[in-house]
This record gives sequence, C-alpha cells and structure tokens, in this order.
Amino acid sequence: MLFYAVIILLTLLYLVILELSKNIILGWVIGVLATLALFVARYLLSKKSLLSAKTKIITWALFMGVLCLNYILTGPPYKNVPAVDNKNPDVTEVVHVTQGDLTGVYNANHSVKVYAGIPYAKPPVGELRFKEPQSPEDWDGVRACDAFGPMAMQPRSNTLYDSMSHILGWHDYQVKLGDEYLEPMSEDCLYLNVFAPEAMGDEPLPVIFYIHGGSLTTGQSSYTEYRGEDLAKRGVIVVNFAYRLGVFGYYTADDLKAESPNKTTGNYGLLDQIAALNWVKDNIAAFGGDPDRITIAGESAGSSSVNAICVSPLTEGLFNYAIAESSGILAHKPFHTFRDYSEAIEQGDMVRSEFNVASSNELRDIPAEKLVKTTSNQSAMTVDGYAIVEQPFLTYKKGKNHEKALLNGFNAKEADAFNLGIKATADNYEELLAEDLGDYAGEMAKVVPANSPQRDQHFIVDPLGDAKGALNQAYSAIWFSYSHYLWNNYMIEQGKPAYEYYFTKENNSLSNYHAGELPYAYGNLWRHPGLYTDEDYALSDTMQQYIVNFAKTGNPNGKGLPQWERRDANQDKLLQLDTTVRMVDDPNNALYEVIDKYQNSIKEN
Repeated sequence: MLFYAVIILLTLLYLVILELSKNIILGWVIGVLATLALFVARYLLSKKSLLSAKTKIITWALFMGVLCLNYILTGPPYKNVPAVDNKNPDVTEVVHVTQGDLTGVYNANHSVKVYAGIPYAKPPVGELRFKEPQSPEDWDGVRACDAFGPMAMQPRSNTLYDSMSHILGWHDYQVKLGDEYLEPMSEDCLYLNVFAPEAMGDEPLPVIFYIHGGSLTTGQSSYTEYRGEDLAKRGVIVVNFAYRLGVFGYYTADDLKAESPNKTTGNYGLLDQIAALNWVKDNIAAFGGDPDRITIAGESAGSSSVNAICVSPLTEGLFNYAIAESSGILAHKPFHTFRDYSEAIEQGDMVRSEFNVASSNELRDIPAEKLVKTTSNQSAMTVDGYAIVEQPFLTYKKGKNHEKALLNGFNAKEADAFNLGIKATADNYEELLAEDLGDYAGEMAKVVPANSPQRDQHFIVDPLGDAKGALNQAYSAIWFSYSHYLWNNYMIEQGKPAYEYYFTKENNSLSNYHAGELPYAYGNLWRHPGLYTDEDYALSDTMQQYIVNFAKTGNPNGKGLPQWERRDANQDKLLQLDTTVRMVDDPNNALYEVIDKYQNSIKEN
C-alpha cells in the first residue's frame, strides 16, 4: 500500500508541475494513464511472481521515461493572446484607418470594443533591424484585430519558474483548463491596441497613450495590468502597444549612425513609441478619439520614455498632457534607462565582440533567438541628435519640453524588489550606497541610518541584514522618486500644472512595491479575484477618476473627489493614495538634498 500511496502523491505533484508549466490537457491524461499502467503492471507481475528487482527497475524506468517524454511533448503551444477574455466574442463594426479596414471584438457585456494587433509600422526584420521604424503597409480586405500581436524579443524565463514567481509574488494563480498556451515572441512586434467604449457621445473622447515598463528589456502590451477596458468605460480611449526592447531597441553603433538618413542610432525603441504616437494622432478619430486631446502615460521605463517623448523635437504637437509613474530621466546623470552616448557606443562594441562580428550589418544576420541572449547591457536611451538632441534636463531648463500639465508620483517601496538577494548590514551599508552616490554615501547614511526600521516584506523571501530597511528606503528615493522631485520642480519653474502622488496602499497580501499601483490606476483589480478588498476597489475608483479627469482637462480634480492640490513654489505636498486619500509631506525631502549634492558634483566635474 505504501508503494501505491507514494506513486499517487508523485502523480499529483507531476500534474501540478504540468499545470504550472502550462502543458496541454492531453499531458494530464497521459500522466494519469501512465500511473494506472504502472499499477496494472505491478499487480500482474506480482500475481505471476515476476516482480523481481530487475523488473521493478525496468517498470520504474519506463514509467519515469513516459512522464519525462510526456512533459516535453505536451508543452504549451504558442498562441497570440485574445483581445478579450470572453470566448467567441462578437465582432465590431468595420473601422477605416490609413492602411485599410479592420474590425475588433466586444468584451462580454458589450461595454467596450477592443481592436488588438493593429500594425503601426513595418516589421523591423532583416534589413530593417537597427533602423528607424518604417510606415506600415496597406492591406486588402478587412483585417480581424481580435488578438494582441507578439511580444517584442526579450529574455524568456522558464514557464514553471514564472508560475511559481506569480504565486509567491502576487499570491494569485488561476487554473484555466483547456486554455494553456504561451505568448509568441518576435521581432515582428510593432502592433498597437485600442480600447474604446461602446457608448459614444457626440464629442470625440480624450485618449490615453500608454507605454509599458520593464527596464526597456521586458514587457508586453497584452499584460493584464496594462489592459484599458475599465478605464475606457469611464469615457476615454486607451491605446497601448509593443516596441523594440533590449539589443533590438537600444543597440548603438557609429556605422548605424552613418547609414541612417537621420544620422541616428541607439533609440530605436523610442522611435517606435513616437511612430505609434504619430499613428494614433492620424487615426484615432476613426475610433471616436480626439487627436487634439492625447495624454501620454507610462510606468517605470515607460515613465522614463514619457520623459523622453516630452523632450523630443519629433513629438511637438502630438500630445497635451503627461502621466508619469515611478521613473524619469531628468538628473544630470540619470541612474537608469538613460546613458551617455560614449557609454552606449561602448556597450554596442561589446555586442559585436560577443558575437565575433566586425559590423552592425553582420549582426543583422544573427538569428533573433540568439541575439536576444546578449550579455551586454542594452537598457537605456541616449542622446542621438535626432530623437533626443541634448541631455533632457537641459531641455527642461530651456522650457522646451512639450507637456502642458503633469500627473506623476511614486510608491512607498519602489526599490525593495530590486534589492532582493542583497544582504545589507551596518558594515557594508555605506559601500552599497557608494555604488550610486560615490563620496556622498556617508552623508546619505546619516540621513537614513543603517539601523532604520525594517520594511514589511509581506511575501518576499529575502536575506535582509540589519541595514536592509535603510537600503531599501534610500534606493527608493535614489532610483525612483528623485526623478519626480526634479520633474515637478521644473514644471513649477515653468508655471505649468503639476500634481504629484505618493502611493502607500497595502493589504494582507500585497504591499506598495514598484508597479503596485498599476491594477488600481487602470482598473484591473478584478482580474485577481480574492486578492483585493472593498477598500482597494474604492481607492481604484478614486484613482481612475483622477486619471480620466486629467486626460480630459489637465486637472485631476472633480466632483466627489478629495482635493488634489497643484504643486507650486508654496505648495510641496503630495497626494497620499491609501485607504484615506489626503495631502501629505514628501517623506524623502532630506534624501533629495543629498542626491542633489551628488548630482551637482557630477555637473561640476
């Protein structure tokens, strides 16, 4: 009996692994049948007195071989992510855009129309790799835009690992039998998605143009937290899209600059974003949107990209307002997502050396699946003289940035997840700070002492060290909120409206980490049943109202909402987004003074 109990437990564990690996249902069936076959074989061999040590080894080896082969052969297929969750959705009316006619699909209750997988540029493959995006080609007939396009080329981790990370990170996993698949990944990724309400008035609607985050190396527009269905129900049109990432989007080389008609290199992902924005400007009226009321928005690297679009000479007149969540590139030397041209060239040289080629043209012949594995850091924009013509802070100093109003802010525990695995102690604390603050690490250690309180980790398993709370607090300011301190100050100097938030909401499952505000802001809490409370939904409703109001008028305030005071020379408070929404002091002001000193020392040198 012990043997049968052990095999049953192993089979159950095997089925769990199949589910977490997204294997198809056939794999489950074969796994169960293999277990039954083992039981029958053992019974028959035992009955005939043939159950020797040798036969035990053979039957066990066959059983394990079948399970391993089954795991490999019934792995998940690749399939574009459907535009909506409901099966067999109804098709929308035909919409005419520049390239031709298309249809989308309705969500379950027909309140939103989703047009997914619309090409906004030619596929950047072959000779078009490492080139500016080209105008999309026309098509004949009616294009069915009912599924998201492939995600951009990026490192892909093991599916089992991804599922486990989701369980440990989000405390959220949903079994969806019969719907197991993986999202395809391709260089042919330049597609956008439009979320439009079914109920349209006489006036065209404001547009929110959303840029996903992911350190400019990962991310996809199909991600549930980026979906715009719920926001669209409130009277806006939401657009999101994919753009080139990593080496495909930010590889920099002088020979590419020489061959470019615009003498540009290194900002291909940013140029994709601008191409998508141009497409929206030209075509969004066909979906009921107002091309003169576009708000650009983004989180993390998407927020850095918003900052770049605000300074690009290529985007003047393409949008009105900006929403920026948890990042920016306005420091004299930004801590991430932006680099000097010389550094970009050096990193590009490393790519060619890694693949043993002499020119960028030779890199075009390397398969994308191989090139994506480069170990060179290709996660930052640069001054290319075309998309970005100078250090972004210089453009702001001159008042030549394009956004007419800014809604922006940061979360309480921005850096905590990025510092996972780092043990911070009183002995190495200043040394860790010195990696980004140089000689000013000691001064920061006085402002945020090593013995500062530890932070509530909720679900993160991490070797803390007695200074981990201090490290996380310091780096949440250094890497993230400092950029918003600068951004707001520039807007104040220019007399432009700026509204800043501070997201601190947490519950028993989740905390206010980097990107923690996303499902609240864009109305996707419902996609995680059981994870959020009524208080969370109430805050999400408030945040969405602020965003929609801002997209309509450049002012987030409205009837029934707590007053969000505009930043100015005499008002430096932030709107705390929590169970109670109220204006509070910025908790990081003293930290900004130290970071200012470090950044000013760079400028002086």
